[in-house]
Amino acid sequence: MWHRMAGWTRRRWSKARTGMRRDAGMNTAEYAMGTIAACAFAAVLYKVVTSDAVASGLRATIERALDAPF
Repeated sequence: MWHRMAGWTRRRWSKARTGMRRDAGMNTAEYAMGTIAACAFAAVLYKVVTSDAVASGLRATIERALDAPF
């Protein structure tokens, strides 16, 4: 009984290690693509927020909020 369980455990761990080796490079590529996408989104958001139309709209909204009676 002990020998059968030991073999089963060995095969199980061997399969787990093989599976981990097969995907080793995928995580780095996914993180790199995610980082690039996040940086691109931040750049677009920065351009939108600092544009004249958005800046004047935000300024007008804040001025209206500050001038509103309590």
